[in-house]
Amino acid sequence: MNIIILGYPGSGKGTQAKVLSRKLDMFHVSTGDILRAEIAKKSPLGLEADGYISTGRLVPDKLVLALVKERLSTETRGLLFDGFPRTVEQAEGLDSWFSGRGQTIDAVILINVKEEEVIKRLSTRRNCTGCGRIYSTFSSPPAKENICDACGKTLMIRGDDKPEVIAKRIQVYKFQTEPLLAYYRANGNFYEADGGPPPEEVAEKIAALLNNKP
Repeated sequence: MNIIILGYPGSGKGTQAKVLSRKLDMFHVSTGDILRAEIAKKSPLGLEADGYISTGRLVPDKLVLALVKERLSTETRGLLFDGFPRTVEQAEGLDSWFSGRGQTIDAVILINVKEEEVIKRLSTRRNCTGCGRIYSTFSSPPAKENICDACGKTLMIRGDDKPEVIAKRIQVYKFQTEPLLAYYRANGNFYEADGGPPPEEVAEKIAALLNNKP
């Protein structure tokens, strides 16, 4: 089975993808993780991608697709995509890649969250500089301010979680990503889930939805 999870930045795509990939024994594909790894390595592709990500813009389709295809070329498990594709062009490229492997996308799930909730989640999000654990100063703060409970490293605000960049990311989502929803609705196997409840509850509902799909 191959699954795509879509939604606003901050809608909980990454959290749900991690939970579901464990439940369903699938490989969690996070283009954000792939891109951040390249940025951390300061590879030419990573530096190019960083120029887009740090200002809230989408990384060009060709660059993202090349990185994804290279990373997944030897993976044999079912794939669970977290926030990818983001444009119709990326979707068409992914469809072509799956077709070449004799596979298809079995389900596309949109996690619905209100825009004001997205802004609150992103503006209060903090990331550990050591282990990558994610906190919220609003709903799940660390025991000690700005210090990771797990590894003791300092927490940081991601460059794309700054207020001016959040506004840009939401604008980009509306104008460049939402047409993707029409593309997948037309292709069938499109489902929606409420991302407002606690993550565990959302995960259970998505798992039930997948188990009951035709």
